[in-house]
Amino acid sequence: MDVLVALGTNTAYFYSVYVIIKATLAENFEGQDFFETSAMLISFILLGKYLEIVAKGKTSDALAKLTELAPETACLLTLDAEEISTQLIQRNDIIKIVPGAKVAVDGVVVDGQSHVNESMITGEARPVAKRPGDKVIGGTMNENGCIYVKATHVGSEAALSQIVQLVEAAQLARAPVQLLADRISRYFVPTVSSLCSPLCSCWWIPKAMDKFELALQFGISVLVIACPCALGLATPTAVMVATGKGASQGVLIKGGDALEKAHTVKTVVFDKTGTLTVGKPQVVSAVLFSSFSMEEFCDLATAAEANSEHPIAKAVVDHAKRFRHHIPDVKDFQVHTGAGVTGKVGERVVLVGNRRLMRTSEITLVPEVEKYIFENEELARTCVLVAIDGKMAGAFAVTDPVKPEAQRVVSFLRSMGITSIMVTGDNRATAAAIARDVGIDYFFAETSPVGKADKIKDLQGKGVIVAMVGDGINDSPALVAADVGMAIGAGTNVAIEAADIVLIKSNLEDVVTAIDLSRQTIARIRMNYVWALGYNVLGMPIAAGILYPFTGIRLPPWLAGACMAASSLSVVCSSLLLQSYKKPLHGREG
Repeated sequence: MDVLVALGTNTAYFYSVYVIIKATLAENFEGQDFFETSAMLISFILLGKYLEIVAKGKTSDALAKLTELAPETACLLTLDAEEISTQLIQRNDIIKIVPGAKVAVDGVVVDGQSHVNESMITGEARPVAKRPGDKVIGGTMNENGCIYVKATHVGSEAALSQIVQLVEAAQLARAPVQLLADRISRYFVPTVSSLCSPLCSCWWIPKAMDKFELALQFGISVLVIACPCALGLATPTAVMVATGKGASQGVLIKGGDALEKAHTVKTVVFDKTGTLTVGKPQVVSAVLFSSFSMEEFCDLATAAEANSEHPIAKAVVDHAKRFRHHIPDVKDFQVHTGAGVTGKVGERVVLVGNRRLMRTSEITLVPEVEKYIFENEELARTCVLVAIDGKMAGAFAVTDPVKPEAQRVVSFLRSMGITSIMVTGDNRATAAAIARDVGIDYFFAETSPVGKADKIKDLQGKGVIVAMVGDGINDSPALVAADVGMAIGAGTNVAIEAADIVLIKSNLEDVVTAIDLSRQTIARIRMNYVWALGYNVLGMPIAAGILYPFTGIRLPPWLAGACMAASSLSVVCSSLLLQSYKKPLHGREG
């Protein structure tokens, strides 16, 4: 980027040195030096660089605010309360958090009760009640009670540190659209350099010294004003502002590549459980199809489900605990992806899952069971079937409410020209009911994790740019397969690692925010290119002297330097306009 400036300033300086030496050695030599041109040119360029750095510093304001959330000190509870630097906190340390103080570290409340304001991390406006056993996030504000927190994640493992690292990495990553600027510069700089000599020759007629000096000034002006510095700033400054703004609004974009791809998305594929639904299923009914007592039935089902990470399994366990607090040990535990789990509890073989698991295990579903399944699926409930020793023993009906914003998000995506599709491992009837509730026309049911990824690839095979929104381990293959993977912030670490964009607040409205922010950022980058190239296209002919024969107007080298600095500054200021970005769904109702 500095080749043309270096050529211009060095030409002016070394020609001036030549004039001084020549004038010293020759008696009748007349010539003009350009030392002031070099000095003024460098001064203007340095001033432009300084203003550019100041403006670019503002693009990282969001990152600075994130780092400022972490408190500098914490009250370590040993034999006595001791104030220490938060950098010295180690895992399993007990930290005392007084009312009005920031939570110093990610951890679990071991004593005390309070309400914690987590809006700076999750965007949740209302303070969240915290009791023993609840998790807290470092950098959040303790409101009205004293709590004792056991540190679980410290240093770079803390949620706030990971957010800062992701934003930093995103701001440093090069977006593919930057390659356009690189390609232009690769040919533009040598072309301008090679054209300067013929240009000087055109003005150096007749070959008098004053004509040569005039031609030299024209050449230096062209070299300086043609510097593509603004072109090089067009993309990175916009990416820095956009990723920082996204982070402050709960959308973590992991790099310029994800930011650029998101603006071309034409189809968004949603997982069901935990994405379109709240992700906290509850058992609404339990029924027996055998002679087992409800207590024994719940014991056996809970033993099998206790080792599963699936939200529905947790709902079954929570329900069963109302009858029995003891969970028996299970042996030969096995997960059947997309179907359920099996295990051996004592001498009994227990299967817990859906129709597919029962079919593959050759368990007969009698009409009474089929009727129970049909009635609940029509109500958008999921049936968890339990077989013991090869025979149907009973079932649970589980409901997971649809997120209140889901229908609004699907509708808004449709207005943006984006198709919504739901993919789930649940049965077809439940999937149809959920899809109907949120306004999704296309869905795939009873789909395994690998099957979800295959559906994504099928869509891509038709030339569609696909985004996948999920939250669980079973969504990670699809998140990786999609052009843009979006993970719900409350989801598993595996899903978050696999995704390109993390929705910290677990709010579906941020799917719209991510795509809209991407579109506005790419539009801003294109506008920056117009600004950058516009200066060169308009400035170079004037610097070359196209107006001089008719009006006597020309662009001195120092003024060309000022114009070059102004072009860089205008591009940075153009990118800073993204700081005023507002969410498209912010504050909307219905």
